[in-house]
Amino acid sequence: MDLLNAILVDDEVFTRKGLIKLIDWEACGFRIVAEGDNGEDALELIRSIRPDLVITDIRMPILDGLELIRQTVRDPGASPAFILISGYDDFKYAQQAVRYGVHDFILKPIDEGEFSDTLRRLGRRLRQEREAKEREERLQSGAMIEAIVTGAADEAFVAEWEKRLQLAPGENLYYLLAELNDGPGWPSSKDNGPFSRLGELVRETLRRLTGESRPFYVYEHRNRIGVIVPERALRPFGGKIRPFAEALVQSFQAGDGRLFVYVGRPVSRLSALREAYETAKETLPYKYVYDDSGIVIYGELGGQPVRYLGADQSLCGELLEHMEELRFDRLQATVDALFRDFRDKRCAPEAVKMNIDQCVLGMIRIIRGMDGDERALSCLEPMMSWHDSNLSLGGLKRLFTAFATECGRYIAELRKDRQKGGIQKIRAYIEEHYRENLSLKSIAAKFYINPVYLGQLFKRTYGIYFNEFLLQLRVNEAKRLLRQTDLRVYEVAERVGFSNPDYFVTQFEKLERVTPGEYRSRLLKEGASDGTNR
Repeated sequence: MDLLNAILVDDEVFTRKGLIKLIDWEACGFRIVAEGDNGEDALELIRSIRPDLVITDIRMPILDGLELIRQTVRDPGASPAFILISGYDDFKYAQQAVRYGVHDFILKPIDEGEFSDTLRRLGRRLRQEREAKEREERLQSGAMIEAIVTGAADEAFVAEWEKRLQLAPGENLYYLLAELNDGPGWPSSKDNGPFSRLGELVRETLRRLTGESRPFYVYEHRNRIGVIVPERALRPFGGKIRPFAEALVQSFQAGDGRLFVYVGRPVSRLSALREAYETAKETLPYKYVYDDSGIVIYGELGGQPVRYLGADQSLCGELLEHMEELRFDRLQATVDALFRDFRDKRCAPEAVKMNIDQCVLGMIRIIRGMDGDERALSCLEPMMSWHDSNLSLGGLKRLFTAFATECGRYIAELRKDRQKGGIQKIRAYIEEHYRENLSLKSIAAKFYINPVYLGQLFKRTYGIYFNEFLLQLRVNEAKRLLRQTDLRVYEVAERVGFSNPDYFVTQFEKLERVTPGEYRSRLLKEGASDGTNR
């Protein structure tokens, strides 16, 4: 919880020190930032510190408590809450205090519990009022920026806001666009994590860096935050915009992601803010050129244009080939070369998008050509919508590499499935045509596959070599014919695919340990023997 600032005013030093020790200020939501021993000194403290709360005694020399409140109320720049402390139960004082809007009137001796409760209640009210004020300021400042950058603001409107900004004569204004990149999971919506509170995070960071008590005026663009940066905010950085931008990028406390900033040309009048905004927009195409720093400043571009043509077209072809061949080391090297080409050729984001989309569509075509479904890829959605997100060149490279690697692995799975289905078709073909003059080479030619690879695949799938499988089919059919027909051996050999009867006999005997004739004779003997026993 952010502590509220309070100052303590009493002409008796022992009373002040005793009160500081008596109350657990932080537990009540406050911290004592200054002390005063008279009303005049307290008035100067109020004007310089702008505290949230003033705790003052009524009776003091030079300027009493009520007069201190009265003069403070007249100052439009100061609006602290007041708690009056008095050793006298004076109804008139209490009445006057109420007229000035004093929060509470506390009698001495002070009761610790009562005073602590008063502080807690006041702290809750002040925070609610602060939040409401900040919400109102955000709405008003957003409307102001929009009116000026769109040319809808008249002179009176601009003059009023120049007073609010408290601009010194001739003080330069910068318009800065802040963009959060590489959020978790590459979200496509700014309503995710730090994206949804980017404006407040930028405000907090700027206050911390500059020590500026006056607010920074912020406007929410579609996926960026626009900030008016007055020249006075650059004083801690030697009046220079680059060290200011570097400190903003380095100190940004988003928890994740990278902050990119784009800075337009400085202008000396609020009415010229549109020019500052338009020149800030002109720096956006240079995003990937300055990916290392994340800072693009209009005045430093030097007239060097970005390119809207893509990178080396051959790299996409190489990338697809390495992906299909599962050569992930070469795939990574090609991705590195592609993204190096983007940077070296000063490619605009639109050119990068064209090349990336071309490669992605090539991968999807390969998957579909293998009867795959690209929707099975976990990286598909972020890859297809990456240009709707804020990604640095490095973040895009990581996403693209992950997508290409996942595509390669999916293609390998599809290839295995196709091979499994293909070998089943080959087996079915062999079982149907085993009576013909088959060979591994002829089958491989028919199915457009390397014969050596086919032999290996057949053995790996079925645990038996092709020639052994073919011989088994033929011998099994020969045994059936020998059992069920009176065909001669040479006729059986011809029926099962052997053109040479002697070779048939040799192969049959090799597998069954008997010749075809012996096999038939044994069947006849067993049949006769069985009939005799009956």
